[in-house]
Amino acid sequence: MIDILPAPENVAAYRLSGRITGEDYDGLVADLETRLETHDKLGVYVDLIEFDDMTVEAAFKDLRFGLAKLGDLRRFPREAVVTDKQWVKALTRFADPLLPHVEVRTFAPDRRDEAMAWAAQAR
Repeated sequence: MIDILPAPENVAAYRLSGRITGEDYDGLVADLETRLETHDKLGVYVDLIEFDDMTVEAAFKDLRFGLAKLGDLRRFPREAVVTDKQWVKALTRFADPLLPHVEVRTFAPDRRDEAMAWAAQAR
């Protein structure tokens, strides 16, 4: 499941929990595209505390969306990832230098407010 979280206007904020399906992912993309219509740049906040995994369909949709947005990475200057999972932290450290114009940081669960504030500073 993907929940859209309350956030500053310039932040796309989501909580992923359980197993993410293709239908779940479609909702996230629709929300993100709507926000991009009114904002040149967005910070992204993702809470992965209760995230378990995703279906193959959702993974392919994520890959396809990510590849389609490669030319727009400047529009997502900051991504805050809230997690306590070591594999997510490792993946973030690996991906951060590969994403030009995007700064990705992980935050512990007790630092959610700090993560949101940091994402909101996307300029």
